Amino acid sequence: MRLFIYILLIAVLFLLYVCAENRMLIVRRYKIRTDNSGGQKPVKIVQISDIHKRKYSNGWNRLVMHVKEISPDMVFITGDLVSRTETSLTSTQMLLERLCSICPVYCSKGNHELDLSEEMMAEYRKMMKKTGAVFLENSSTVFEKGSFKINIYGADLKKSVYKNENGRYTALDSMTSDELTQSLGNAKDGFNVLLAHNPFFFEEYAKWGADLIFSGHVHGGAVYVPFIGGILSPERKFFPRYTKGLYKKDGKYMLVSTGIGKLRVFNPPEVLYAELFLKT
Repeated sequence: MRLFIYILLIAVLFLLYVCAENRMLIVRRYKIRTDNSGGQKPVKIVQISDIHKRKYSNGWNRLVMHVKEISPDMVFITGDLVSRTETSLTSTQMLLERLCSICPVYCSKGNHELDLSEEMMAEYRKMMKKTGAVFLENSSTVFEKGSFKINIYGADLKKSVYKNENGRYTALDSMTSDELTQSLGNAKDGFNVLLAHNPFFFEEYAKWGADLIFSGHVHGGAVYVPFIGGILSPERKFFPRYTKGLYKKDGKYMLVSTGIGKLRVFNPPEVLYAELFLKT
């Protein structure tokens, strides 16, 4: 009987912790220095990803205040700003308007935006335009700060990298650098940032010409175990390769945010903050 009570108490405490953790919102910080970056001031970037159906009261005050405190040069929203079943964009529009009042905001699609109906996607585009956010649909723009110029690309990844034609998670397609060239063109000269929702194709993004990639999608593996990593990807694959944090290979970088929405354990919702030191 006593053992049962102990187990019950542990279970209740665990559930209380999970509920509390899912109400958290932390800022996770990274520094990226390119070769010979010197001592110049960094370009300050905030990444927000995978909000889904999560909402914050008082007009998104909690999230917006975190961004204001950082005072970034730009905000990247790397997909799943809404869920595929979204029927109203009123709250999302309010968030984007508040973020755009702080600094430029650049958005790309996640798999949930890819699943929106044509009618809802048309409303989504109108909302983006109304707020002033830059919606990158297989397109690019340029950000300039002082003597630095950054090419920013947003990739619409094909649906088949997320689900097969039967809506299942087996025999999924990959994304290649050649396909990125077809949809985005050749990478330009200079420093190239790619917003690509799915992190699993890091090597292909780098091969295409991305110097720094911002991704999300994996929600930190849902359950994150220290020294082991995330447990499960949205594709129902165990121990996915890229779950959260900074990855580097052959002079190329990728930042993966755990995002804000969806249930998670030992893996609190986050705003990602990156200081980018570009070489002079």
